[in-house]
Amino acid sequence: MDWVAFENDRKFVLEGLRHGEVDYVEHVSEAAEADLFRHLVSRDVLTRLAETYPTPREKEEVPIWLYLASQISLKLHDAAYNAFPYVLRSGGLITALGPNVGRKAVHPDTADVTLACAGFNDKNTNGRQTPCDQDFLRKFARDTNADRLHDWFNREVPRCLRSLKLFDAEGLFLGDASYIFVPDNENYEDSVKLLFDEHNHPVDSKKVDLADKRYQWRRCYKVVSLIHVNRSLDLFLTVAARVVPGNRHECPILYELVDGFVKAVDRGWMKILMVDRGLIDGANIGRLKRDHQVDTVVPLKKNMDAYQDMLGLTRLKDFAWEPYQPPYATRRDQTDRPKHPTLVKRELKRQQTLAKKKGLPPPQPLPQPQTLLGIARGVTSWNDCPVPLTVVINREIDRDGKVDDWILGTTSATFSAGQIRSNYTLRTAIEERHRQYKCFWDLARMPSRKFSLVVCQVLFVLLAYTLLQGHLFLRQRQEMNPRTRRRLLQLLNPTLEVVAVYYQQRFCLLSLGEFATILLELEEEARAKLLPKMKQIRGDVYHLLQNARPP
Repeated sequence: MDWVAFENDRKFVLEGLRHGEVDYVEHVSEAAEADLFRHLVSRDVLTRLAETYPTPREKEEVPIWLYLASQISLKLHDAAYNAFPYVLRSGGLITALGPNVGRKAVHPDTADVTLACAGFNDKNTNGRQTPCDQDFLRKFARDTNADRLHDWFNREVPRCLRSLKLFDAEGLFLGDASYIFVPDNENYEDSVKLLFDEHNHPVDSKKVDLADKRYQWRRCYKVVSLIHVNRSLDLFLTVAARVVPGNRHECPILYELVDGFVKAVDRGWMKILMVDRGLIDGANIGRLKRDHQVDTVVPLKKNMDAYQDMLGLTRLKDFAWEPYQPPYATRRDQTDRPKHPTLVKRELKRQQTLAKKKGLPPPQPLPQPQTLLGIARGVTSWNDCPVPLTVVINREIDRDGKVDDWILGTTSATFSAGQIRSNYTLRTAIEERHRQYKCFWDLARMPSRKFSLVVCQVLFVLLAYTLLQGHLFLRQRQEMNPRTRRRLLQLLNPTLEVVAVYYQQRFCLLSLGEFATILLELEEEARAKLLPKMKQIRGDVYHLLQNARPP
């Protein structure tokens, strides 16, 4: 069976329906998942991704676009391969692909409503209830070479996002690495066992007390990722990623991902890269500025000469400080952020009123946290970096007057101190998204101990998350993007019961009232033409599965 794409053309289909001409009619639950896949089909996303997918098969018996769509659907529903038939019945994939891929049918033994699918070959003697077997998905993923899958993801996903015009003009990117923990089974290919503290940070077993229960040995992988964000943090797109053993250092891997991204989509799309201290590499940071015109923002370590030089400059009498207004606190536990002036004024007035009633002296205003910034340009004391740095010292003063200094460096010669601080503040958003991947999208739920399936699980979760983020952004629903998967799943549930009418590779969706009104207003000639077709469609529901497997 060839792939037939259906275009949403309401005017054309309604004109055919009024003349009694339709190809197929079905009652569907319109869901956001179906809208997502229609969007992917209409923009040729699945086709482009399938054209270069590193297939492990010499003969293509099932289209790769269907494999990709099935993997994305499984990840959206957090389902294993054996749940594929249930995902198809409850999700929106079949609805989006149209009746050529699958139609509703009644199981001859149980009378349950299921699916009847034509399939893509003539090997099956039983009636198909899925367009491809669940075991095909598992074996296809298992046999895909992990290195080639990485290369495909890191090359084609950025190109796909560029074609959808999802890259923000500011060109903000985050680089980071995160550990993925798996059960303590040595059969997990390429996994390693490391010692972690209670915050899941790796520690040196020679420098800690192994009897301390805060330290635990855990088996893990590491995911190094490159993520594109916008200033409002309602767009979060993973453009490159690599799964490696947990003991490999992330630094050279990240800069390889950056080089691959620039090679895939050309220069100009990435303008600012924010990384943390673990990814400090002066030579690569300078090379990104020189070769790709990418400015890097990174916090400096205390043992670096540039850090000590900046501290020395602050002791000069003419060193200039400027106030910086960080985001106001929105929760009570955010004690490091200042409260909004309106709230401070209101609380002070309330305390003064209470003190007056009790005959006590009026309270004094409570001090608020304060941030001061100082900047120095043309710093060259970082010998490993071949380009001069702009260095910003951040002086945090809490409510008790305690001072904490930390320093940021960037290769940009034009950013102000406030811009550098604001840019780096975006990097902390990655921690929340890592939590979402692991806790709500089951990034670490490995279906197998084989490394190719581990890589497949991670990359397709990231792909599904990224495509859903982009889809909601293009549909002007970006306020949903920071939410957890559980909240997003409310969008994936059926939202409207509609009738899908198909005619000459076009379709439209009608409410039950609209469809009934059109049928009642048909001319007699159109009714006579439509009646046999509707009887055939009704009969197919009961006769498409003549030799079905048990449900």
